[in-house]
Amino acid sequence: MTRLSGGHGPGAPSRALLGALLALCAVLLPAVVAARADTPLDLDASGRITDTVGALGRRRGQVEAALDRLYTHHHVRLYVTYVRDFSGRSGRAWADATADRNGLGPHDVLLAVATHHRQYAVSADKDSGFRKAQIQKVSVTAIAPALAQHDWAGAAVGAAAGYAAVLEGSPVRTPRIRPGSSDPGGDGLVPGDHGVWMPVAGAAGAGLAGLYLCSRHTQSVRLRRSGRGRPVLTTATTEPGLARMVQPLTPLPELEAEAARNLVDTDDAVRTSAEELLFAAIQSGEAATRPFAEAVAYARGELADAFRLRQRLDDAPQEDDGFRRHALDEICSRCTSANRRLDAESEAFDRLRAPRANARAILERAEATARALAPRVDTAEAALAALAPHHAPSALAPVAGHPAEALDRLTFAATALEEARAALAARDASQTALSLRAAEAALAQARTLTLATLRHTHDLTAAAARLRDALTEAAAVPAARAVLAEVRRELARGPCDVPALLRRLDTAALPGRPARAVLAARAEVAAARDFIGTHRGAIGCRARTRLAEAERHLSLGHADRADTLARQARALAEQDVEAYGTPYAPDAPSPARALGGAVVGGIILTGLLPATFGGGATRGRLAG
Repeated sequence: MTRLSGGHGPGAPSRALLGALLALCAVLLPAVVAARADTPLDLDASGRITDTVGALGRRRGQVEAALDRLYTHHHVRLYVTYVRDFSGRSGRAWADATADRNGLGPHDVLLAVATHHRQYAVSADKDSGFRKAQIQKVSVTAIAPALAQHDWAGAAVGAAAGYAAVLEGSPVRTPRIRPGSSDPGGDGLVPGDHGVWMPVAGAAGAGLAGLYLCSRHTQSVRLRRSGRGRPVLTTATTEPGLARMVQPLTPLPELEAEAARNLVDTDDAVRTSAEELLFAAIQSGEAATRPFAEAVAYARGELADAFRLRQRLDDAPQEDDGFRRHALDEICSRCTSANRRLDAESEAFDRLRAPRANARAILERAEATARALAPRVDTAEAALAALAPHHAPSALAPVAGHPAEALDRLTFAATALEEARAALAARDASQTALSLRAAEAALAQARTLTLATLRHTHDLTAAAARLRDALTEAAAVPAARAVLAEVRRELARGPCDVPALLRRLDTAALPGRPARAVLAARAEVAAARDFIGTHRGAIGCRARTRLAEAERHLSLGHADRADTLARQARALAEQDVEAYGTPYAPDAPSPARALGGAVVGGIILTGLLPATFGGGATRGRLAG
């Protein structure tokens, strides 16, 4: 392994002094401590922070947000780990070994901190794009000053900001110092060990032991992104780590189920947060909501990568168990990262959206929206009815139930708005917030269902007009004559599925005509997106995965693939809703249908509490 190393910063010892110091540690530490020393370890699979000594405490969210900002803006992943000591190794060797053990790649940087002696090391791949002088500048200016005063969180925040600064060509600044515990975990109580006393021996100096700048070659399991590109998976060449030996591997079927749950829950969190973001932008303006927009964008990126991995597994069921396990682990990690980013902004979002000062204005705006939507639902229902005699049921099926569902959402919204007005009069701020959030979400879904119906009726009318041109074009293509004859026979039999006929003609006569294929793909993706978004409480992982991939392929111009995936997504979603059981039976009471629709739509969570901006840890927080 090639290393670029050296001591830096005030008080940093020479390598000879450090060697003597480590030798002294080896003599003084008893065998029992060596047995529990922090050997190069498996990093926490749920995120980029591994804190075995409880150094961060309540500031963990601040560090997570800093790491997320660095990745969002520069696609550099900074991992930070806090351990008691480096188990008799140099910081350089410990950091390199940990980086290699965990398969960190060229765009990954590891900051390792040993809190007992305030040692630290930075490990970066030689192809990371950072110059040695840049790493040194960040270490001396942003990391060392914080560690010298026991500001463990500040060191990580400073590192993230420092690396961003050098990539932007900006000055590296020393973070604001907030001194913490001088020796977290030093009393021998190791987090995760349930308070069991661990005998320890004091040894070595209290000063900053040194900085090691490391360059590594990736040798172990690697599942990462190259920028925002294709996830890469290579085979394992290292033995399982200590954590894997202590904790048995999760059986693969359980890991599959866990990954599916994570994808569904994270997709719900991202969708809800994006909807809440729109409400907040209307209320407070785009400038005030920019940090939350960045959080949603980051979460969407992580989720998109997770869905890509899920699709890759679906497309390659023959992959070996090792490949599948690492891919599923990465899916869970991406989902955790997305949720944490949203959770980190939830408190600030609550302050922005606090209804105490403007609850009446929000209520009045929502009531006006409800009044405006009601006649539009009637218009959509009438437009659908007018087309029914001229089209096969399969052509109308994608939106056939939308008007009724939109009315159910409006009924639910009306009830929630009545409750909000009563709570506002009673000066019950908590209940006002709950009711307003539920009403806004229901109105948003009513609008989506209504617009989807109107768009579909417009698309059917346009498809009928295009069909005439397609018949003429197909007649001039000898290879399309057989398909043309079949289409003419179906048209002669009466109402038919015009979009399906048009797709067949285009495939036969115009395989090289992308414009029409793109239009069809956009319509299919939009229909699948609307259906899944307004029924997400009932829809599982497979439909969401196909939709995510359809959206990605559409953005890349792969119209045919996007069209196929979108139709698969819609079919799978409809199966999920049917299996879940819809509340839209004609004889069901209106309040029951409205409440059932809110559950199916993901507007309210278990316990009848509305979802709001945030990840898995905070999106149901309006209960408090």
